[in-house]
Amino acid sequence: MTQTLPERCGVVGGGRMGAGIAHALLLAGCHVTLVERDGEAAAAARDRVARAVEGSAKRGLIEDAREPMARLTAVTDPAALAAAGLVIEAVPEDVDLKLVTLRTAEDAVGPQAVIASNTSSISLDTLAQALARPERFLGLHFFNPVPASRLVEVVIATATDPALRERAVAWVEAIGKVAVVVRDSPGFASSRLGVALGLEAIRMVESGVASAEDIDAAMTLGYGHPTGPLRLTDLVGLDVRLGIARYLERELGPRFTPPDLLVRLVEQGHLGRKSGKGFYDWSES
Repeated sequence: MTQTLPERCGVVGGGRMGAGIAHALLLAGCHVTLVERDGEAAAAARDRVARAVEGSAKRGLIEDAREPMARLTAVTDPAALAAAGLVIEAVPEDVDLKLVTLRTAEDAVGPQAVIASNTSSISLDTLAQALARPERFLGLHFFNPVPASRLVEVVIATATDPALRERAVAWVEAIGKVAVVVRDSPGFASSRLGVALGLEAIRMVESGVASAEDIDAAMTLGYGHPTGPLRLTDLVGLDVRLGIARYLERELGPRFTPPDLLVRLVEQGHLGRKSGKGFYDWSES
């Protein structure tokens, strides 16, 4: 494949995922415009990206963090996306928020720009309803943490231009990652399987089959998973996993009904690493 990334790319949403996507695009040589809701959030997003880029420099992946950071602009006005050839939406997993974000992005970009969503579970056909030109829309589902994960799920919606599939796969390869292509479906391939495994692991803890540590050890040592399903749930965020499970329950049925233990932990504020406690104690990390 000879397709190269657009010289200018945009990312809307500068949280952990958005910052990671911006980092990947910067290391691939793009000029990146990162859009956040206000000045404070934009500054925080820039700091996240800077830490990731500096980490790449320390690991010898790039010579100097200053050059890629000079190609990053963190702003609050979506109009700054006007020159972007690719814009990736990376806001939280809320349908209404994503619809508004995608509509705003489309209003800002030029007619040839491609718009992608980083959604991990929401149907692309649902999100495409926000767009006047859904043929230039697809999913680019990055994985957390973006710098360490090699996988990107390329999700093809019903209206996606067939030629965009090859371009998207080439773009994923250009940032040093591996693409898997899936048809639009709730949860796609990765989230659907990953959530199913995680929910069953939570049910096993809930019913006293084994501890979180032993369940995770069974999957890492017995099946070669790099991270056990409960530790991964802590890393993703229990609230995020609960939201995805509820969405998949509505779309695919009761096999995705979240366990009471997961609901209870989220209600108590135990969200995993970001809160200091989930199935593991992260207070010292």
